[in-house]
Amino acid sequence: MKISYKKLWIRLIEKEISPASLRKDLSIATGTMTKLRRNEEVALSVLLRICEYLNCNIGDICDAVKSDSD
Repeated sequence: MKISYKKLWIRLIEKEISPASLRKDLSIATGTMTKLRRNEEVALSVLLRICEYLNCNIGDICDAVKSDSD
């Protein structure tokens, strides 16, 4: 299984929040933002901070997707 943050990017667009604003407001490291863009795993604590900021549940910003090798 792999992680997809497609829902996060859609939610940011809907709320008219730029990824740079999200990073700045939550003090997210640039490396972590890169991981989010590349659909790589990030710390649960970061995802929970994003959820609190966007007032949503974790399933509203990410999905577990079946990878080709699974």
